Amino acid sequence: MADLQALQQQFKERYGSEGAGPIRVFHAPGRVNLIGEHTDYNGGYVFPAALTFGTTMLIRKRGDGQVGLASTNFSLHKQISINNLVFDPADDWMNYPKGIINELQQRGLSVGGYDILYSGAIPNGSGLSSSASIEVVTAFGLLTMEGHPTDKVDIALLSQKVENEFVGVQCGIMDQFAVAMGKKDHAILLMCDTLEYEHVPFQSGAYKLVIGNTNKKRGLVDSAYNERRAQCEQAVLDLQAQFPQVTLLGQLTLEQFNEYQHLIKDDIVRKRAKHVVEEIDRVLQSMKVLDNNDLAAFGQLMIASHNSLRDLYEVSCMELDVMVEEVLNIPGVLGSRMTGAGFGGCTVSLVHEDSVAQLIDQVGQAYKEKTGLTADFYVCDIGDGVKEIEA
Repeated sequence: MADLQALQQQFKERYGSEGAGPIRVFHAPGRVNLIGEHTDYNGGYVFPAALTFGTTMLIRKRGDGQVGLASTNFSLHKQISINNLVFDPADDWMNYPKGIINELQQRGLSVGGYDILYSGAIPNGSGLSSSASIEVVTAFGLLTMEGHPTDKVDIALLSQKVENEFVGVQCGIMDQFAVAMGKKDHAILLMCDTLEYEHVPFQSGAYKLVIGNTNKKRGLVDSAYNERRAQCEQAVLDLQAQFPQVTLLGQLTLEQFNEYQHLIKDDIVRKRAKHVVEEIDRVLQSMKVLDNNDLAAFGQLMIASHNSLRDLYEVSCMELDVMVEEVLNIPGVLGSRMTGAGFGGCTVSLVHEDSVAQLIDQVGQAYKEKTGLTADFYVCDIGDGVKEIEA
């Protein structure tokens, strides 16, 4: 968690000591998806967990209809009118809070003037959901400040809508849901189609989650993300010849898909669909092995997930593959895979605590030699979802 005293000082330096109320503090985590990648927008299962680091938001009421937006992470800051909220690429990260305020207004919920300072501990573009973290903390904070109900599932849906319609990224619900609904020492089994969910204890014992940031930057909007969605939709159209009621790949069992995958005419589209259906099955297998506390089997499923994302869904990249390969050479590693949308970003690995230092040292060195990039590593704990912090 950020140093609150230092942040309050920065807030006062930017906005002055006097405001129309006290400074309140809210926090939303980043998230890592343990398994189940590119299944969310296909109506399948995912298995994310909230992290203990994320986005801290300091907020104070002001008397006019202006919103001050600033961040300790970016030099870009401005004052905007709550009556003139449109997407502007030049506003960069500020489009997320603008979109949230706009969506609250569309729903007929009043939003007054505020000064807001964000401080993010999630590396931008890393695939750990910095955008979802900003959206969820803004929605939760503003609803709380205005005295409106704070239903966290509703906040996740509202934030996803902003990402889809205001920002223009066709993401699924997983990121916002995990950020809003996280629970300490639990991952979330989420059925993205129906939003049925279950908090599953993630007892990793002597094993740690280690996130490796490739520092290969990726842009979701500009990447092949929307193309993959379209390919999955095409697969559904082809399979409707046999399953007219199916609208999402997640509604098929692995057996049904294996029997009728020949109906998908295009080879590449078939590969994409195969990844999705098999990945959903891997999530369900994960529940069984974790129920038996079989972390080694869970690690094998992580590796299979990465191979499928690399070979069938083709959203990995050289940097991610090098990192996973090098991590798997370290003794005491049970599994490793890319996490997030791909084309850069992060890997997540399950590593014995005695091997963590060796992994960071050896993998960091080998990765730099092979890619020219310097990786960052985070040893993670699973934390809570969005909440207010006593200042």
